[in-house]
Amino acid sequence: MRLRSPWKPRLARIEANAAERLVHALADDIIEGKLASGDRLPAHRELAWALEIGVGTVTKAYAILERRGLTRSVKGRGTFVATHQARQGPLIDLSINTPPAILSTRLLARSLMEVGRKVDAGHFNLYAPPAGHMEHRRILSRWLATLGLTADPARLVLTGGAQQALALVFNLACGHEGVLLTERLNYPGAISLCRQMAYRMRGVEIDHEGIVPSSLADALDAERLIGRKAVYVTPTLHNPTTATMGLERRQAIVELCRARDAWIIEDGVYTTGAEKLPPLASLAPERCFYVDSLSKTLSPGLRVGVLVVPPGMEQLVEAALQAVPFSPSPLSCAVIEDWLTNGVIASLRTGLKTESLRRAKLASSLLSEQTLICHPGAYHAWLPMPRGAASQFAVAAAGLGIAVTSPEAVMVSPEEDDSGIRLCLGGPSLDDLTKALTLLSGLGQSRSSRSANTAGAHPELSQ
Repeated sequence: MRLRSPWKPRLARIEANAAERLVHALADDIIEGKLASGDRLPAHRELAWALEIGVGTVTKAYAILERRGLTRSVKGRGTFVATHQARQGPLIDLSINTPPAILSTRLLARSLMEVGRKVDAGHFNLYAPPAGHMEHRRILSRWLATLGLTADPARLVLTGGAQQALALVFNLACGHEGVLLTERLNYPGAISLCRQMAYRMRGVEIDHEGIVPSSLADALDAERLIGRKAVYVTPTLHNPTTATMGLERRQAIVELCRARDAWIIEDGVYTTGAEKLPPLASLAPERCFYVDSLSKTLSPGLRVGVLVVPPGMEQLVEAALQAVPFSPSPLSCAVIEDWLTNGVIASLRTGLKTESLRRAKLASSLLSEQTLICHPGAYHAWLPMPRGAASQFAVAAAGLGIAVTSPEAVMVSPEEDDSGIRLCLGGPSLDDLTKALTLLSGLGQSRSSRSANTAGAHPELSQ
């Protein structure tokens, strides 16, 4: 005798046909744990009778749930909740934001052979100066020029990645006695760094262009008695929301910081993926620290970060670096020089742009029923939703063998309710990404009919 299903039949209260309402109702109860792994779903005819719908409607809904990986059918036995089986597979990680892997072994081998013929052994036999060898700073200055930022090599500090550069500049511009104002949803690495170092970080309201000038003005005025104030922003392809500031917004942020004597810390690690707009560092060089990284823009293995400091700050920075120098590997710098000279960096950028567009289109198509925010040049996408719903989504994704960024990790103020899910599209193989997004398309679809704070794919994705 077959066991009865523990599920109480219902249709979701949304504007949709009967099959979609049934899919939403079952998906929600599976995701929220009301149905456990292995639980039997009602038989087709039994459910059709209970809900007063056609048997074909039930069959269609069950087929959709199975395609999404939420259920499995066993011939002669019935349909069951399938999250336990999905959990047994290898983890697909959508929580780490990296560029797609387009660097080939052949290209890397050829580059290393070329570098080996002309590398300066002196850079390996001696410790580098605190800010890095001047030759390497000139190389990175050339690279920044390709991004639209002209910077004197003497104002460059080389590090082992963007995180080291942020650690250095947060201490210099803000420190423990100051305050760091930033987008209320933010890069998890920056939030974690501030919490570990006990720096005071305050979130500021954001919209589709990033940080809102009026909210920033209010926050700066509220902190007017603080000795040091710094504004940390990612104006291009903001992490996690993908928002990009237009020229007027950039100018407004710069003027606010000038008027209220606040430092600007510009995170430019996603600049290569978007339209060319002037960096804040070129609009306000006298008060802007600019951070970038080859590992974020080209390949994770290139552990080279760069910090551009305002004029007059060079000696202060070098003094701070005496105790803990951050200089990158000379070999990585030699590879960058080779790639700048022979055009490899330009070629890699083209390949990354093509691949990121392909992945963004894939995400936009598979998650079309959800409030996905996507940009063709970004390596991540954003699903805005309340924190509670986002936490349920993350737990359900883990049950399917998919790691996503925790909603709490991107929240400057844990007490707030608005958050979401960051989906990092660059790391997995295309096959794994397709599998993961297909499974995730079944999570939270009933919420797609509810209003979100911001939503919509970039126009380029629909072309």
